[in-house]
Amino acid sequence: MNLLFSNDAPGAYPDSWYADTASELAPFAPLDEVRRADVCVIGGGYTGLSAALHLARAGLDVVLLEAHRVGFGASGRNGGQVGSGQRIDQDRLEKMVGRDDARALWQLGEDAKTLVRDLIAEGMAGCSFRPGIIHANWGAAAAAKGHAYAERLTRDYGYDQLTPLDRDALRAIVGSEAYHGGILDRGAGHVHPLNFALGLARLAAEAGATLHERSHVTEIEHGPTAIIHTAGGARVEAGHVVLACNGYLGALEPRVAARVMPINNFIIATEPLGARAAGVLAEPVAVADDKFVVNYFRLSEDGRLLFGGGESYGYRFPDIERTVRRPMLEVFPQLTDARIDRAWGGTLAITMNRLPCVMRPRDNVLSASGYSGHGVALATLAGRVMAEAIAGQRGRFDLMARVPMPRFPGGAAMRQPLLVLAMTWFSLRDRLGF
Repeated sequence: MNLLFSNDAPGAYPDSWYADTASELAPFAPLDEVRRADVCVIGGGYTGLSAALHLARAGLDVVLLEAHRVGFGASGRNGGQVGSGQRIDQDRLEKMVGRDDARALWQLGEDAKTLVRDLIAEGMAGCSFRPGIIHANWGAAAAAKGHAYAERLTRDYGYDQLTPLDRDALRAIVGSEAYHGGILDRGAGHVHPLNFALGLARLAAEAGATLHERSHVTEIEHGPTAIIHTAGGARVEAGHVVLACNGYLGALEPRVAARVMPINNFIIATEPLGARAAGVLAEPVAVADDKFVVNYFRLSEDGRLLFGGGESYGYRFPDIERTVRRPMLEVFPQLTDARIDRAWGGTLAITMNRLPCVMRPRDNVLSASGYSGHGVALATLAGRVMAEAIAGQRGRFDLMARVPMPRFPGGAAMRQPLLVLAMTWFSLRDRLGF
């Protein structure tokens, strides 16, 4: 079974609030010929679209192949949060890669947020950058630790966008009794994720990249000139390949698949809350909490609560509304009677250490994936970094690629059952409050 076709109609976006409010973009024609190019990009999410955009702006002939529609995968379905830094904190990162590389990776995170804002500023219909993310803590000890970490980022990294929130200060913004405190990051923000992907596609096409939708890649013949075959019988012959498939990689590149694990995550959209919305979020910020299976939420422009939570690890999605409604009511019991208008899921990808898997599995193949829920900004930057590397500027690519990237135990064959056991244990800890 293939995750590309397990839960969605071919060539169609899921029935989500994002799709309901997407800016119009005419479909790109499927590939129906033999095409030669400097670079073939496989995957039409943030990573692939950014790579195609920046490769085209560098003057290369680039063809992008997407199995469904651009922004079809996690890029068009996620929580839209544009976070700071990397997925793990700088304390852990310094222990893992050393202080110098940890500082350089922090700066990459800052560069990634800037890139997102700059691309939006070029003109993206239905997409704006809305500042502010709260990191909310379920326990008092975790809140105190978070406040100390905020002080350290200010002192040692010069990052002055963080405001510690005690329980009362957080409660004044987030209408929930669940949290003991948190941090407000004014340097982070949130976007309409599908419209950001569609905006990237427009910019890439305008720069001269050739985009093909409904062009499912089934095989890559490797060599000095790679031959990329599609299900329709067409193919691309290219000097370089960019793998930008994330959770939908399948068996295209086993060296990446052994280090990147697809998982499913889910979001619901309530009915417009009207005057009740201010009692849920008093400011237009997004929130993510510190559960192992993270809850994340924000208000839409029309006053709905967009609430994400819950995970699954198989091919088929569960009952999404039931899966996400439970954690939503743990945070906001006052919404017991709120109607759920949309419920959707998507497949993202994680790594063992929760850092992006950036690698060159073959001499002329570059890959970036496994953003572990921190991908809006980092995936966009990773596409640009791979474009830089192909054009001969390898510094930022090499920095990301030398981060230790362990294989899942048992490689691709055993990663799922072992991950299910681990995730079930940590989910139980969440429920028991450990």
